[in-house]
Amino acid sequence: MSGHGAPVPMTSRKCTALKGVANVPGDKSISHRSLILGALSVGETRISGLLEGEDVIDTAKAMRAFGAEVEDLGGGEWRVHGVGVGGFAEPSQVIDCGNSGTGVRLIMGTMATSPITATFTGDASLCSRPMGRVTDPLALFGARAYGRTGGRLPMTIVGAKDPVPVTYTVPVPSAQVKSAVLLAGLNAPGKTLVIEKEATRDHTERMLAGFGAEITVEEAAEGRVITLTGQPELKPQDIVVPRDPSSAAFPVCAAIITEGSDVLVPNIGLNPTRAGLFTTLREMGADLSYENLREEGGEPVADLRARYSPDLKGIAVPPERAASMIDEYPVLSVVASFAEGKTEMRGVKELRVKESDRIDAMAKGLRAAGVTVDEGEDWWVVEGRGFGNVPGGVMVESRLDHRIAMSFLVMGMATEKPMTVDDASPIATSFPIFESLMASLGSAITRGNR
Repeated sequence: MSGHGAPVPMTSRKCTALKGVANVPGDKSISHRSLILGALSVGETRISGLLEGEDVIDTAKAMRAFGAEVEDLGGGEWRVHGVGVGGFAEPSQVIDCGNSGTGVRLIMGTMATSPITATFTGDASLCSRPMGRVTDPLALFGARAYGRTGGRLPMTIVGAKDPVPVTYTVPVPSAQVKSAVLLAGLNAPGKTLVIEKEATRDHTERMLAGFGAEITVEEAAEGRVITLTGQPELKPQDIVVPRDPSSAAFPVCAAIITEGSDVLVPNIGLNPTRAGLFTTLREMGADLSYENLREEGGEPVADLRARYSPDLKGIAVPPERAASMIDEYPVLSVVASFAEGKTEMRGVKELRVKESDRIDAMAKGLRAAGVTVDEGEDWWVVEGRGFGNVPGGVMVESRLDHRIAMSFLVMGMATEKPMTVDDASPIATSFPIFESLMASLGSAITRGNR
């Protein structure tokens, strides 16, 4: 599947007894950061288990454009020979980040404190997303940004010739914004401070420390204070990428709502800033267990076993949990449709500015499928109909959003009538084996609109 080609409609039909082992791809967040930090190191970084979806491949191409040597060795093994902090060369071509908000924002931050200029673009979805939330703090370092109306791509970033360290309080929980500021701070002299009122995924902090940066994290009255000392010499690493909990969400949720299912999803990263969905599912009564708990590369890892769970109850998801599961709310709303009672999801304004307005996209699709949904600017409530009571039988719009497409295909596995997604091609950006993996478990997903 391609996120940039002709539309690929897909239809998912009711099935029973999903069974087997779901080997989901490597973690996308860690894959992006492995390539970027490898490019900023002095020497050769080896990466195994890299997610080879379009988003990450676009980041690999970007690192080559900035002067790093990036080589695909096959089988998920990659080699990156870095240029060091401050060593980026000015790219000769426009940097195309495809569908990836994470990729473009992290790369903008990485180059913003070097005296070079780069122009960024992406697909239709990415070009509709505002970049001001990143370019505003980058301006504090001395970088300048020139984009379309509303701070949208295509956009040219003129890096700071004489960058200065900054202290920045992230206005809304966003790992992308935090990470962009920290990556910019790498090439600024002195100490850059980032303050989070609510903790977000901390892969950047963990990986910066692993690459040898001087970085501290403290809890203070104003929130979580991250202090980074600029201009370090990062040391190359051997990285084993754990499997992606955001990708694991789809076979896990499919098993929970599909009668007779028992699916094992091995080697899933359970970083506490990423595992909110699994906690929430268990609170709803899902039969979801952690097996073989261990630690790999500084990250907690486990095998997840998910079984059909016919007694799900709606709950109020704590707003403070939103940052740890922001990408999983679409598929959670699908599970909530089959629960008894209401599931409330609040403090999720971030969903309005993802690849699509995910609250609006899911609310309209769920309503069309026969589910009652109420929504506001930063919240939505799904009124579950219980198992066997969700009609389905409609075509929904993916809006060039991979998670919307996968969520409705999961939903079709348990609705009374099939669910069709108008364009499932964006799935390739994050989960290129979704179609074949779900088929191996016993799903009934076909290409076409019937």
